[in-house]
Amino acid sequence: MSRVTEIRHVGYGVPDLAAERVFYAEKWGLKEVAAVDGMIYFATEGHDELFVVRLRPSDVRRIDVIALAADTRADVDALHEKVVAAGCRIIFAPRELTAFGGGYGFRFFSPDGLPFEISSDVARGTARPMQRWDGVPLKISHIVLHSPQHHAATQFFIDVLGFRLSDWLGDFMSFLRCNSAHHRIAILPGPACLNHVAYDMLGVDDMMRGIHNLKVKNVPIAWGPGRHTAGNNTFSYFVTPNGFAVEYTSELEEVDDASWKAKVHTPAPLVMDQWGIGVGGPQTMPHPAPDPGLFQPAEA
Repeated sequence: MSRVTEIRHVGYGVPDLAAERVFYAEKWGLKEVAAVDGMIYFATEGHDELFVVRLRPSDVRRIDVIALAADTRADVDALHEKVVAAGCRIIFAPRELTAFGGGYGFRFFSPDGLPFEISSDVARGTARPMQRWDGVPLKISHIVLHSPQHHAATQFFIDVLGFRLSDWLGDFMSFLRCNSAHHRIAILPGPACLNHVAYDMLGVDDMMRGIHNLKVKNVPIAWGPGRHTAGNNTFSYFVTPNGFAVEYTSELEEVDDASWKAKVHTPAPLVMDQWGIGVGGPQTMPHPAPDPGLFQPAEA
């Protein structure tokens, strides 16, 4: 079955481009790999995905694109057919991509209006072996979204894009996988928008070193450090200068499709955070609001 297999990148439109650029390059621990046609591209040190963040100047703070990977061009074409059959608005049909990295792909709006791209054959970047205490991201781990119809949105990712259900937190948060990682997408109730983008760290020590690095650079932690139950991953959340939530995480659970059984975790303080020692909580995270870019295509 043709399906999404990984996360590629997130493209943001930001009013304060300079501050966001400094944050990712000098504080968050990404490397700037290109600045082309007014867009700035950042990659991680530990993975060969060509870039994981794209920034451009914008009058409003918005999501331009959430880019996902498929294995082959045939998979891209098949997924396009499924997205069309699901009634989604297509931004552009499968074609050769001309932006940085190239590849073959298409874009569409989810039923909620968030812009997605699915692509294959994108150029690869460079990576280096990561060492304990580096304290910088390996790669994007997962993305959490809000949806006004979160059960329907969950089913869309399963039925149309080929994700699998890993777990629920109560009946309000679904965890969806597209490979062996417990979740690559999670969905919460709320207005259609991004909740946060999480980045894998080499281990708990690297997450903690990353928190230290941000602290000395005057980036306060919004929530954490802690460890969730669903996925069993550690977490620490921060907010970029333009108001987007980002996370350092580690030890996200690997699952075996043949034996994994989805379960429902009952919400409780020591389920949300098994350690229970960190600062903040969900209430200290940015308040969800409808993304200004819903159903409005951004620059390619």
